[in-house]
Amino acid sequence: MNYFSHEKALVDRDARIGEGTRIWAFTNIQAGAVIGSRCNICDGSFVEKGAVVGNRVTIKHHVAVFDGVTIEDDVFVGSNVAFINDRYPRSYRENGWKLEKTVIRKGATIGSNSSILCGITVGAYVVIGAGSVVTKDVPAQAIVCGNPGTIRGHACLCGQRLNKQFKCACGRKFSAGKHGLELDE
Repeated sequence: MNYFSHEKALVDRDARIGEGTRIWAFTNIQAGAVIGSRCNICDGSFVEKGAVVGNRVTIKHHVAVFDGVTIEDDVFVGSNVAFINDRYPRSYRENGWKLEKTVIRKGATIGSNSSILCGITVGAYVVIGAGSVVTKDVPAQAIVCGNPGTIRGHACLCGQRLNKQFKCACGRKFSAGKHGLELDE
């Protein structure tokens, strides 16, 4: 075992967990879950079979990552974020249900207490404000806040807000391109 698991965590031996990952108390990792290297999975979280978590991901307290959710590298997920994988939930169904996949792209930040509807993609380096309800795809580097979540600006790769000329205090500058913001060389 090349990862840390708190003595009060439940980690199925058939889960795949990368080197250097830390799994804290009262966390439940099911068989078939995939978690990358150097992640931090905090107290009371749940990672279901079929969920995929990339490298260097932080999942704060009491987050459930369900089947069909893919979280790419370098993502931050705040406490109590709700990922939804069933658009029409019912306690019982005779004909089953349709799993809708959700993808959180590299470097995104999801604020605490946000809800992420299924069947959407949250773009790379997006910042979602705490308590937001995200119901549709979010383009890369957007800042989204509210219920329903709306774009309120753009974020740099470092996480800071870009000004109206797409410049950041860190020195990076972007231009509006065909497929979103592009880093100026």
